Amino acid sequence: MLFKNREEAGRRLAELLKDVVEDVNPIVIALPRGGVPVGFEVARALGVKFSIIPVRKLGVPSNPELAFGAVDPDGDVYLNKSVVESFGLTPEIIEEIRQKEYRELLRRLELYLEGKLPSLGGREIFIVDDGFATGFTALAACSFAKKREPYKVVLSAPVAPADTVLMLKQNCADDVVVYETPEPFFAVGMFYEDFHQLTDEEVIKYRELAKELGIWEPL
Repeated sequence: MLFKNREEAGRRLAELLKDVVEDVNPIVIALPRGGVPVGFEVARALGVKFSIIPVRKLGVPSNPELAFGAVDPDGDVYLNKSVVESFGLTPEIIEEIRQKEYRELLRRLELYLEGKLPSLGGREIFIVDDGFATGFTALAACSFAKKREPYKVVLSAPVAPADTVLMLKQNCADDVVVYETPEPFFAVGMFYEDFHQLTDEEVIKYRELAKELGIWEPL
């Protein structure tokens, strides 16, 4: 077990990121829901702005935990072609799942951010999750941020497999900072003592804490 909980993981991750921040209007973007406690602790430790960008995993119908891709707030889809081919997922099936997950994404966008995404252009962006498994939600978030012409995008998580880190570096991120890359790697949750599923109420609690600290964006 690497981490007691997501908060501890965030504090450890912040120690690595202190040497990476270039102070170009930096912002920590958490991926809800699990990345929110991690990202909050990183932003608080670094003394930088904090926000949320909802992206949604697209799960294989017979095994929803297995991602065949992800969708970003623009509605754009990022596919793991090998998984799509292995499970024979047709364009019709993919679109049906995309629409369902995009509706949930928009619900979270309204609930967590009142429909307002943070400004990303020209900024140093740290996209944080509680762990990267296949990495496709991180890829979707990174690609979404890149469309806004940031100064740079750093993907960061407490834990991820080495091949996912390599994929993210090759396909989108300017840098990938991960606390540990243990092998074998089966699931993010195996590296946490407490890995409960966060609720909307918990996400909102972190948003309100960030407002109290003056680090929430959009304000």
